[in-house]
Amino acid sequence: MRAHHVDVDRVTAPAFALADELTPGAGAWHAHRRHQLLFAAEGALRLELEEGVWLLPPRRAALIRARVAHRVDVDHAASLRTIYWAPRFAPAPRAPCVVLAVDALTREMILHAMRWRPREAARDASGRRFLRVLIEIAQRRAADPLPMHLPPPRSDELRRALSIVHARLGDPLRAADVARSAGMSERTMARRMEVELSLSFRDYLHAARMLRAMERLAVPGTRVAEVATELGFATPSAFTHAFARFAGETPRDYSARSSATAVHTAGSPTRRKTGYA
Repeated sequence: MRAHHVDVDRVTAPAFALADELTPGAGAWHAHRRHQLLFAAEGALRLELEEGVWLLPPRRAALIRARVAHRVDVDHAASLRTIYWAPRFAPAPRAPCVVLAVDALTREMILHAMRWRPREAARDASGRRFLRVLIEIAQRRAADPLPMHLPPPRSDELRRALSIVHARLGDPLRAADVARSAGMSERTMARRMEVELSLSFRDYLHAARMLRAMERLAVPGTRVAEVATELGFATPSAFTHAFARFAGETPRDYSARSSATAVHTAGSPTRRKTGYA
């Protein structure tokens, strides 16, 4: 489809929808005066905020509060469907960012909402009512958020330690070795992780591995056994057990759901972009 440029903060409609086809790359840091409901129709995205990084897996949604600076990072082509609304139109999300599960009905509502482009939404009262109901449903589902968040380190020492963790997720990492490589004692690193992240080294490492697994499995054709090996699991069954406990579904089911073909709404405005802004 042909690309469209829309300045979302200059649109007169109180709520409207846009579709984006994202190519690999990191988007620029930006903030909008509108709240957002983002739906990953295809592919996985990373949402980076000052408060940390959230993974947005395929067929899941995220809420981002207005005026919160963020950027979107994608490793592979992805499809994004977004609802924007002015603060006066509907309540704000309760947190700067949250990722939520999306059932079949809500997914179809999001895809259906793509017909209310900025121009159409400005003159269609029924569309505004539909978007308000959709936003309310998403807000309710956000009360039970998915564990897709890695909090950010604040100190340089812990930042160095976590960069080592992310570079070696498939290795049998020991806290003492990571701390030494980052120039601090294991006790100091443990204390910094508790104060800055509210997580232990083990819990952070496990969450980072699971989120990396979800990104990898969102790529069509990726095999579960291959990801298990990459992330240092002794067997695919051990990986399957750990993934199911974290994500609430098996890696095979997650991969199959992620690879399902999304519905593209005819006539919706589509912007082709590197990253997202």
